[in-house]
Amino acid sequence: MVVTGNNPTLAEGARTRLRWLALAALCWAELLVFVDNTIVNVALPTIAKDLGANNSGLQWVVDMYTLVFAGLLLTGGYLGDRFGRRLILLVGVVGFMAFSAVAAVSGSLGQLIGARAGLGLFAALVFPATLAIVVVIFDDLTERALAVALWAAVAGVAAAIGPVLGGWLLEHFSWGSIFWANLPAGLLALILIPILVPPNKNTDAQAFDLGGVLLSTIGVALFVYSVIEAPNHGWSSLRTIAGIAVGAGVIAVFAAWEHRKPNALFDVRLFADRRFAAAALLMAFGFFALMGFVFLVTQYFQAVKGYSPLETGIRTLPFAIVMAVLAGPSMWLADKLGSGRTAACGSLVLAVGFWLTVQYGVDTSYWRVIVVAMSTMAAGVAMISGPATLLVLNELSAGQAGAGAAVNDTSREIGGTLGVAVLGSILASVYSSTVGRDLADAPLTADVREAAQSSVMAGVQIAHRLPAPLGARADEVVKDAFIAGFHCASWVAGAVSAAAAVAGLWVFERAGRRAAGARAAVS
Repeated sequence: MVVTGNNPTLAEGARTRLRWLALAALCWAELLVFVDNTIVNVALPTIAKDLGANNSGLQWVVDMYTLVFAGLLLTGGYLGDRFGRRLILLVGVVGFMAFSAVAAVSGSLGQLIGARAGLGLFAALVFPATLAIVVVIFDDLTERALAVALWAAVAGVAAAIGPVLGGWLLEHFSWGSIFWANLPAGLLALILIPILVPPNKNTDAQAFDLGGVLLSTIGVALFVYSVIEAPNHGWSSLRTIAGIAVGAGVIAVFAAWEHRKPNALFDVRLFADRRFAAAALLMAFGFFALMGFVFLVTQYFQAVKGYSPLETGIRTLPFAIVMAVLAGPSMWLADKLGSGRTAACGSLVLAVGFWLTVQYGVDTSYWRVIVVAMSTMAAGVAMISGPATLLVLNELSAGQAGAGAAVNDTSREIGGTLGVAVLGSILASVYSSTVGRDLADAPLTADVREAAQSSVMAGVQIAHRLPAPLGARADEVVKDAFIAGFHCASWVAGAVSAAAAVAGLWVFERAGRRAAGARAAVS
C-alpha cells in the first residue's frame, strides 16, 4: 500500500504508477496466452515425426487452439463483465496452466489436439479481460493511447518470440517443454495480478446468451474445419463446398440472432458504425497475414533452409524487434493521420511485405531478402494493431469495454485462425499436387510417395533415406514444391491485405468527409 497523506499530487502520482504496474501484469498474462499461438509452430516438424502427423494434422495442432480461442472470446468477455474481469482472468490462468501440463505429456496426436482445445478455452477467459481492464483503468485518452499501443505491441511481439522460445526449448528438451514452460510463467501471473490489478466488473452485464455462444462456435468451427480439410477432400468437392457454405450460413444466422436479442453476446449493431467495422476488419486481415506467415516461414526455415529449431526461432527475431520499435511511432502517426488511415496504410505495407516473400527460394539471402520482407510485414502489422485497437475501443462507452475488447480480440483470433487454415491449405494443395506430379515416374512405393506428399518435413526425411541419385532428385522436388506453395499463399495473402487497405481507406475517407461536412454545417 502506498501512503500519500493529504497531498493530491502524491496521490495522483501513486495512482499513475499503479496503473502502469497493473498494465505490466496484464501484458504478462496476455503474453502467456498469445505466445502459445506461435510457440508450437517451430515444434511442428518434431511433432510430425514423433506423432506421425501430416499437413492437416499439423494445421489442427495450431488451429485447434486459435479456433476454440476465437469461438469463445465473446463468451470470455461476457463472463468477465458479469462475474468480474480480474476473477475470470485468474480462473483462465489456472485452467491454462492445467491444460499445458496435459499437452506436455500427450502421447498421441488426438490427445495433443484435445489439450490444445482446452488451452484455447481458458485463453478465451484471459485475453479479453486484459484489454477490458486496460481500457477501464486508463480513463485519460492520452495515457490510454500509449497503454493500448503497448498492449497491442505485446500481442504482435509474442507472435514472433514464440518461435525463439520454442526453438531454445527444443534445442535442450523434448517438444513437451514448450508447454511445461507455461507453468512458471502462469504462476508469476497468479502472483502479480491479485497484487497489482484492481477488481473490475461491469454492473450492467446482461443475462447469458446461450444461443449466441452455440451459433458462433458452431459456425466458426465448421467453416474453419472445412477449409483445413479442403486439400484432403478437394476444394471443389461437395463436402468442402457444403461445409464452407453451411458454416457461413450459421454465422449469418448468428448475426441475425444477435441483432434481435436485447442481451446479445455480440452486439452486431456496433458494426453499423463503419469506422468500427473497418477497424475490426483491418485487425482480422492483419492477423490473417501475421499468423499465416509465421506458420509458413517456420517450416520454410527448417525444411528448405535446413535450420535447427533454435536457429529458426532466432531468425524470426527481426519481426519482433520491428514490431516493438514501431509500436510507439505507429500511435504518433495515428495521431497525425488518423487511426483509420494509419491502419489502412499498414495493411498496404503488409501486402508489399508478402509480395516480397515471393523472392524466397532455396538459396535466398537471409539479410538481403528474407529480413527485408519480414521487417516490412512487421511494420505493416505495427501500423494496424495499435491504431485499429484504439479506434475500436474509443468508439465505445466504458460500459462496453468488455464487448469492445471481445470484438477486438475475436477479430484478431478469427483472422489468425483463418490465416493458418487458408494459407496452410493453399500450401498443402500446391505442395501435394506438385510432389505427386514431379515424382510420378520415380521408382517409389505407393506408401512412400503418399508420405512424401503429406508434408514437407516428411518429404525431406524420405529424400534423405533414398539412394543418392534418387534422394537428391526427391529432395529438390520436395523443396521446390514447398516454395511453389509458399509463393502461391503469399500472393493470396498480399491480395487480401491490399483489398483490406483499399476498403479501409475508402471507408475512413468517406467518414472524414462526412465529419468535415457536419462541422461546416454547424459553423
